[in-house]
Amino acid sequence: MNAAKVAEKNTPYWWEAAPVKPLPKRPLAKTLDVAIIGAGYAGLSAGLALAREGRSVAAFDAMNPGEGASSRNGGVTSGTIRPDYATITRRFGEAKAMAIEAEGKIAREFLYDFIRTEGLDCDFRLVGSFKGALGYNQYETMARNAETLVKRLGIDAYAVPYAEQHNFIGTDFYRGGAVRTDIGGLHPAKFHAELLRVALAAGVTVHSHTPVTNIEKDGDGFRVTTSAGTVRARQVLVCTNGYTDGANPYLRRRLVPVRARIIATEPLPPEVMARLMPKRMTIGENRQLGFYYRPTPDGSRILLGGRDSSRVGDPAEPTLRLLSGLAEIFPELAKVGLSHSWYGNVAMNRDMIPRIFEKDGVVYATGFCGSGVVWAPWVGMRAAHKLLGHAEQARSAFDFRPPAAVPFYNGNPWFMPAVIKGYGLQDKIAWWKTRR
Repeated sequence: MNAAKVAEKNTPYWWEAAPVKPLPKRPLAKTLDVAIIGAGYAGLSAGLALAREGRSVAAFDAMNPGEGASSRNGGVTSGTIRPDYATITRRFGEAKAMAIEAEGKIAREFLYDFIRTEGLDCDFRLVGSFKGALGYNQYETMARNAETLVKRLGIDAYAVPYAEQHNFIGTDFYRGGAVRTDIGGLHPAKFHAELLRVALAAGVTVHSHTPVTNIEKDGDGFRVTTSAGTVRARQVLVCTNGYTDGANPYLRRRLVPVRARIIATEPLPPEVMARLMPKRMTIGENRQLGFYYRPTPDGSRILLGGRDSSRVGDPAEPTLRLLSGLAEIFPELAKVGLSHSWYGNVAMNRDMIPRIFEKDGVVYATGFCGSGVVWAPWVGMRAAHKLLGHAEQARSAFDFRPPAAVPFYNGNPWFMPAVIKGYGLQDKIAWWKTRR
């Protein structure tokens, strides 16, 4: 049995309104100012900034533009950084930790302003986010963290006690939680389609189904070999992430593709949606293998996402796990039908922090660790300004050394099933502690 047997379709729900598709073939330029590898959020954002500064730019994508994570994600504008503040401080120092945390606020504000000023029709709503606590100890930690966000960064955040939980989510599964009002939701495939539209209008040439097979130094520039031929570029920017292939072995050894999966319910009655998700917020939780979920932009269904432990094919088990998780949170949806179940790759690195870095003259913008809706456009734009020599606009806390290579890894994440099982065990222990 595969996922299509559980859900009606195994393609992203987002593709119904904004299908990904190949672009008309364009002649390959002999020379370019900048060659960009990847035409997702990061690559197109960078290309837009470069083209508007008068640079000749072409972006090369091995698939349809946006066919990877840019149109497969949950559309939550969280800008989450996986390590907590204490962990980042321990690894990199308090100044770096503070700069990274502060940049999240700036990056979200940048995204919202970008959507507004460019007139991007992508169903964006600043609905806020609720994170559920799995126990009262976790709730107390969340309440303290909310106070810290208010004091340190001026972010509107507050705790929600268990007695008030139903004002935000129609479940008794959590023991209260916390709200942030600076997080919203958008339609990720529409966002990419609109980003592609403005990039093309600015003069960026985008080549679909044109993988780059080699990048080599050539005098004061680079020779970029693609499936359509070779082009000479003065500068190269690599913006691949969860779909980085063997053509860039240096980056591939530093990014681990991890499958994530999202399910979409069949349309639910309006009164059910109003009861289960009364404020239409995006929802998250603190489990290693936890779920994130939200209403669709039209408010008719629930989308729920999480880790997918499979590595090949499209088996049914990961879909069934998400369906079971949905029923655990909302018991009345135990027998709900699914319209869609799909997966996509997110790219993790050893630091679990997005990155801008340079290696042998090539600039990289990558490593979004499952939060690319905010980080990919932001990091892509900062990398573009780095190429342009705009020191102030390029400044970013994410511009530092490359992520370390993963030992004994060369593109095949053979260790991920064991990692997923380990996370599951941690969740069981944590769950037991909350219910003692």
